[in-house]
Amino acid sequence: MIAVDGYSACGKSSTAKEVASRLGYVYIDTGAMYRAVTLFFLQNFINLTNPKDVKSALDQVNVSFIPNPNTGINEVYLNGFNVEEAIRGMEVSGKVSEVSAIPEVRKAMVYLQRKLGKNKAVVMDGRDIGTFVFPEAELKVFMTADFDVRAARRQQELLERGEMIGFEEVKKNLQHRDTIDTTRKESPLKKADNAHVIDTTQLTMEEQIEQIVQLAKSIIDQ
Repeated sequence: MIAVDGYSACGKSSTAKEVASRLGYVYIDTGAMYRAVTLFFLQNFINLTNPKDVKSALDQVNVSFIPNPNTGINEVYLNGFNVEEAIRGMEVSGKVSEVSAIPEVRKAMVYLQRKLGKNKAVVMDGRDIGTFVFPEAELKVFMTADFDVRAARRQQELLERGEMIGFEEVKKNLQHRDTIDTTRKESPLKKADNAHVIDTTQLTMEEQIEQIVQLAKSIIDQ
């Protein structure tokens, strides 16, 4: 089990996905699961402050991963529909940390994450994988980067999806997410004591992928 935690826009998901591919492991993007729930809540105008409404909505949510037939990479489905693109926009990004902080949501998603990862040979990325979801993971990585570099990367990601968002707005969104992620009561974002820290500020994607692959192989070969 490889747990990859860290801040938004550090290259976490892209790195974890490629690490899984090179090792022949299953990749699970837990952030996509929370984004899918957020999309459902937005589409159905769920009152986030009403536990009854939240629980009722969660009963209607089915999040699953299905491999893309062309790439073989898992993509996220919400109630049978591919939402891989829909969940990456700024509207969902602006609400996902708030939704993720709701205890009922975290309980439901953590249950599913543990179910998906129980057979190991998995690379799972998120905020609390190494500290809460799989504290027994054999390899834990915590990714971070300079704040402005993260903002620039996120702005570029949005631009590639056709969303023209100002740099200051992107920074504001990231700061909002960081605050919620690190201060929420339910399994906040923090580095596990035995996690390997990778600062991606000046690393290429290949360099950060290779670091994790080598860490994994050093454990696998023991």
